[in-house]
Amino acid sequence: MKDTMTLIPLLIVLGAIGIPVLVYAALGVGEGILRTFPPVLRRSARPWVWLSLPILLIVLILLYPVIDTIRTSFKNARVDDWVGLDNYLWAFSGTMLEVIGNNVLWLIAFPLCVVVLALITAVLFDKVKYEPFAVTIAVLPTAISFTAGAVIWGQMYSFQPAGMAQFGTINGFLSLFGIKPVAWLIEPVINNFALIFIAVWLQLGIATLILSSAIKNVGDDMVEAARLDGAGDFRVFFSIILPNILPSVLVVLTTMIIAALKVFDIVYVMTNGNFGTDVIANRLYYELFAMNNLGHASAIAVVLLITALPVALINIHQFRTEAGK
Repeated sequence: MKDTMTLIPLLIVLGAIGIPVLVYAALGVGEGILRTFPPVLRRSARPWVWLSLPILLIVLILLYPVIDTIRTSFKNARVDDWVGLDNYLWAFSGTMLEVIGNNVLWLIAFPLCVVVLALITAVLFDKVKYEPFAVTIAVLPTAISFTAGAVIWGQMYSFQPAGMAQFGTINGFLSLFGIKPVAWLIEPVINNFALIFIAVWLQLGIATLILSSAIKNVGDDMVEAARLDGAGDFRVFFSIILPNILPSVLVVLTTMIIAALKVFDIVYVMTNGNFGTDVIANRLYYELFAMNNLGHASAIAVVLLITALPVALINIHQFRTEAGK
């Protein structure tokens, strides 16, 4: 333990000094090689020399792990024999169907709740004088990690059988009105929605902030013109505000979809996938670290990557579209 604690500062110092030195040396060598090129060729080759190091790092850090994961997904648990598509057939059969179903529930309920609630809060905040304070309160949970949020809500959802003292905030409140305590993390269906609510609580603030900024950019002249024509608040929202902030809504929606695909922390901390709450990312962790089945874990990782990639590309395209305006 003492050796590890001594090694960490040394690695930090070596990284802080060594990485810039290596980059400078690589570029120096590249410039030295370029001097041997003809002037015309030197001009066109220089950008590739400067980009060679980042490209190499991308290959080593991003592409190689992806390729190796894909290769491993076609092998058995110990990665010593090829099994073809067996791991992928397993990923879409048996108990994995329930896991996929839970993720589908997350994909529908979580992004939809975040977008709808963020739209409502952003519009309402835009109409009050204390908007900065209200937005600040809404954004505060965003500073909490998913793990910390799960711990907090674990206390809120705490359950004791009927007739016993309730230590959980929600069940304690219900007991004041004579309502039976609810096993929020054990009851089927209810537990999944209870977990989704935590994620909504944690992400609502940043979504509200994005949509609130988008609403501020809607021209006041269009809104005033609509009101002069007799349009009410709902008509103004659906005919003027919503069409103009649609790109921002799409960014929030796609970001939340990606978060729903890879949700792990909340499920792992609250239930560890028990009581019918397991999701794909948590099952990946279980297969890798509990079952030591690299083939199954790799297949799940590839499925997650293929599922998330189109959504990520849409998000990138939307960012570029907004930047080009």
